Amino acid sequence: MSMKELLESKHPTSWIEFEKGLISEEELTRKFFKDGRSFDMEGLKNCMRRGYSYLEGVEGLLKSLKENGYEIHAFTNYPIWYQMIENELKLSNYLSWTFCSCIFGKRKPDPDFYLEVVKHLNVNASNCIFVDDRMGNVEAAIELGLKGLQFKNADLLQKDLSLLGVDISTNESQDLIECSS
Repeated sequence: MSMKELLESKHPTSWIEFEKGLISEEELTRKFFKDGRSFDMEGLKNCMRRGYSYLEGVEGLLKSLKENGYEIHAFTNYPIWYQMIENELKLSNYLSWTFCSCIFGKRKPDPDFYLEVVKHLNVNASNCIFVDDRMGNVEAAIELGLKGLQFKNADLLQKDLSLLGVDISTNESQDLIECSS
């Protein structure tokens, strides 16, 4: 099935509901397609697992930030399957899976989700750096007073962080919210 065919035949809200933790995996399986057809959920999950890997340079950058005392949190629109990512990549070596849409019931770019993050961290929004690959999510963060960077690759992110005063060779303390889609 092509991506176009998939988008035309899938249920319009089931994935978002799953990402928000509003429906279970079993419910997603039942309503994933508009016409109710069955599909191989385990096959989908296995395909996704095989696709998880660190982008070039990202693990080294995360390691350096962690070693230099930066607090890093995942802030992600992802269902309970974030645990599959953790099992494959062990991201918790570098960050906390603190802000997952499936736990908070909210998704980026919902302003309430960003405000909840800042409140939970008990920090001033301007002391947080939000990183995301989607510019709309970055713009939402900036509108609420966070510093925002669009992720393109690890080298550019390191340069952008440097421009914001993040020096991974020193032990400064600032919250970094590392985000994925």
